[in-house]
Amino acid sequence: MKIPLDRSADRNGRLPLARQIQLHFERLISQRLLAPGVKLPATRELALELGVNRTTVAQAYEDLVAGGWARAHVGQGTFVADAAPTAPPAAPTAPRLEWTGFLSKAAQIVAADARRREAWSQSARPGPGIISFAGGVPDSALFPTDAFRRVLNRVIREEGRELLQYYPSSGYPPLRQYLSSYLLRFGLEARPEDILIVNGTQQGFDLVARTLLDPGDFVAIEQPSYPRAMQVFRAFGAQLLPVPMAGGGLSVDHLERLLERQAPKLLYCQPSAHNPTGLTMPAAARRRLLDVAARHRLPIVEDGFDGTLFYGERPPAPLKAADASGQVIYLGTFSKILFPGLRLGWIVASQELIERLDMAKQLADIHTSPLIQAAVYHFCRQRLLDRHQARVLREYARRRGALLAALGRRMPDGVRWTETQGGFSLLVELPEGMETAALLPRAVERGVAFTPGNAFFADGGGERALRLSFSAVPFSQIEEGVRRLADSVRELGRHPERSARVRGPAVPLV
Repeated sequence: MKIPLDRSADRNGRLPLARQIQLHFERLISQRLLAPGVKLPATRELALELGVNRTTVAQAYEDLVAGGWARAHVGQGTFVADAAPTAPPAAPTAPRLEWTGFLSKAAQIVAADARRREAWSQSARPGPGIISFAGGVPDSALFPTDAFRRVLNRVIREEGRELLQYYPSSGYPPLRQYLSSYLLRFGLEARPEDILIVNGTQQGFDLVARTLLDPGDFVAIEQPSYPRAMQVFRAFGAQLLPVPMAGGGLSVDHLERLLERQAPKLLYCQPSAHNPTGLTMPAAARRRLLDVAARHRLPIVEDGFDGTLFYGERPPAPLKAADASGQVIYLGTFSKILFPGLRLGWIVASQELIERLDMAKQLADIHTSPLIQAAVYHFCRQRLLDRHQARVLREYARRRGALLAALGRRMPDGVRWTETQGGFSLLVELPEGMETAALLPRAVERGVAFTPGNAFFADGGGERALRLSFSAVPFSQIEEGVRRLADSVRELGRHPERSARVRGPAVPLV
């Protein structure tokens, strides 16, 4: 084992060499860089590496044992003590570089966004007794982990040598072929060569932004919208132009007026299972949006949601399905229907653009894990995904129904909410005079959490909005969670002057 010791020991310093070695080990142990039970190098080996006498190292080890930092076993060696002293020795006083002054503008934008959203996502992680509607994530209790483990083990056994090597950046060919058929279910025709496998939708945003955007470009974006998309576009220096929603999707009328005054580089939207509202854009509005975008030569980044996670009527086909001019870039993912931890998604675009995005991906990370791609492919080919989809859809539909029913029974007059049609969440709007920032600490005190609406508004609005996600909340807790939230709203209405804020742990905004 190599130990990161300073080989430039001060042989003319005031401290003896043995003492210098001892203090260095004490610092490594106190900072948990050397864990309890770790064996220290043999005295002969370390003396040779440092260019000192073996007796010097032996003396340092004896002092470590005497001070309780290590334990010695005859014939076995010296080991880090199971319970080393807690008081850390003085650290070296070398001046440290302050990185703030070196940050790029993109990094500064990301940091500023993170600071703003820290308050918006506070108290979102469920703590003891907290019923959290904050995380728009699938329920890990429903994950088909055993079935996926069996598939993964088989893939490693049969294809491991190839899949654990460097791999083409475009993706695992059988998976791209499968996706070509999978997307047909939702009316989207895509050849395998029109599909690029990426590390989740988030990398898709990044690749699109670095390929198409320059600092100062405008991006039209529906409002409210997905916070992570806004962060990526801002990080590349884009200026966001909010487009309000109307009738289940972004207002095409507003967009058309905007395009008469501005020339955005692209439009970002979520026509299906919109996050945070859960609404779906009607087919007629989609056709008109495509017509307006075609006339103004406006590329569209379509954030697609898995077409199986809908409740009731099947949603219209994606915008990309009716894209005759190749101007729509479709982003999809397995994160919501399968496992977010896989970080597996895809981009569907014209072959010309896919080639450019592929080049950007090669620079970013070379390729997405081929092992994971192959496992997902075989999982899908064995129809295990279809079986899983049917099971989770029933459960999420049950939770959605419970949430909507509880809101109808419990919420006071003046509170409104969207009738979510797909996805994991809905948006609640408080009455005039109430703000989410004042509601959140009251709700947390009563044992319920949510995501404040500010996070979803590009212009800083959404003060009266909050998102409730039902996917990760057990069915048995939904009624009680809404009761606590409704009581918090009533209390805020009675005592609006009490607006003390609390801070809590932040979670990713998904």
